[in-house]
Amino acid sequence: QVRLVESGGGLMQAGESLTIFCVATGVSGANFRNSEMGWYRQAPGNQRELVATIGTDGNTNYAASAKGRFTISRNNARNTVYLEMNSLKPEDTAVYYCHLATFNYWGQGTQVTVSS
Repeated sequence: QVRLVESGGGLMQAGESLTIFCVATGVSGANFRNSEMGWYRQAPGNQRELVATIGTDGNTNYAASAKGRFTISRNNARNTVYLEMNSLKPEDTAVYYCHLATFNYWGQGTQVTVSS
């Protein structure tokens, strides 16, 4: 059974940095390596939105709100994808979800709260 488990969320102050990560279990290394991975977020009352994606070749794509502040990376040997978030803002407050694109699997999310 494929599971995506996000970790690392928390309560932060504006301007601080935080790295969250997602571990995929129940999926082979090859399937993980061959899948685009993504981070999405959903704030209360809002729809889930794209934050960043990373392709199998390492190419990255960012939402305008994340560009220049967030960095997505992956460690295929550990079936893990990371999201480094710098210069956090209160509007970054949301539940952050990991997405394994090939199988369209989602994690349960990790809460990031940024206070001003």
